[in-house]
Amino acid sequence: MTASNGEGPHSRAAQVDPLAGLRAHDDPPWDVYLTGTVFLDIIFTGLDSAPVRGTESWARGMGSSPGGVANMATALARLGLRTSLAAAFGDDHYGEYCWDALEQGERIDLSTSRTVPGWHSPVTVSMAYEGERTMVSHGHEPPPEEPAPDCPPRARAAVASLTPGTRAPWIAGAAGKGTRIFADVGWDDTGRWDLAGLPDLAHCEAFLPNAEEAMRYTGATCPRAAAHALTEHVPLAVVTLGAEGAYAVDGRTGETAEVPAIEVEAMDPTGAGDVFVAGFVTGTLAGWPLADRLAFAGLTAALSVQEFGGSLSAPGWSEIAGWWRRVQSYDHQDPAALGRYAFLEPLLPEPSRAWPLRRAVPTIGFGRSA
Repeated sequence: MTASNGEGPHSRAAQVDPLAGLRAHDDPPWDVYLTGTVFLDIIFTGLDSAPVRGTESWARGMGSSPGGVANMATALARLGLRTSLAAAFGDDHYGEYCWDALEQGERIDLSTSRTVPGWHSPVTVSMAYEGERTMVSHGHEPPPEEPAPDCPPRARAAVASLTPGTRAPWIAGAAGKGTRIFADVGWDDTGRWDLAGLPDLAHCEAFLPNAEEAMRYTGATCPRAAAHALTEHVPLAVVTLGAEGAYAVDGRTGETAEVPAIEVEAMDPTGAGDVFVAGFVTGTLAGWPLADRLAFAGLTAALSVQEFGGSLSAPGWSEIAGWWRRVQSYDHQDPAALGRYAFLEPLLPEPSRAWPLRRAVPTIGFGRSA
């Protein structure tokens, strides 16, 4: 394990390498590869209610950060994984800001990314209230060149978002070179909910849909039955159950695991699903037991919803360490509940600040702190 201290709005107070004991000289250069669309996210918080037609609403808080696939990339990087992202960036100030925030702030490799002249960055405005969110997005068709290279760089793993009815050639290419593919999926606007319409699922090691998606794709009447049904198509199925936690089935071994959710006061759920996947990928690459992977993924997602924004709220190891020290200080804590997370103890750095931690909010136009 290695740790270092840093300052500034993008730095992580303590950097942990969860794969330190597994690294060898002939390893792939990257732990995780991913590709997709980067948005500029502008997030308004502190709204008392949903915006009302014909009125003006004032938000008590606002932040801006890279969004879209950048949420996942940031979550992975903050958990200590060497992350490579292939994406198109606009040549406007928004694109420059997102590139700098990811490359310089989060230390994400962008060598396979590119800046597209004359293409402006997609933008999403997110309004968080009452534990929910409303979003408005704007963007033009992506550039004609595919940002994902035909032969993505060697990596231990890749995270892919499957699109119904669409095949992404890079997934088969990466899997053929030994990259472990972890996939989620968006809502099927076609209404077919046909697993045959997800051809790249055949190349995936793990599939991580939510409960509604899993049941619709399998026709099962409960999410746990849906998880078992999915293992006929993919080795490992992980179904998120919202406030109930998550359930996983390893079809290769028959092992199952279920971990309840951590009760928290949610400020903004933006990016929580990405953080969950990032936590699960981290635990899998580190070789943790299935239940530990689920517990860690759920913990990181729970920490993220207590802050606003997608990439802004992704926790690092200092946040996890701060939470662990704080929950142990509570009187009458359930020893069994605490024991569920004791496996993290050897990894955690000594927190330098009290939990919950407040990240500096990057706002376009401000210079970076020294």
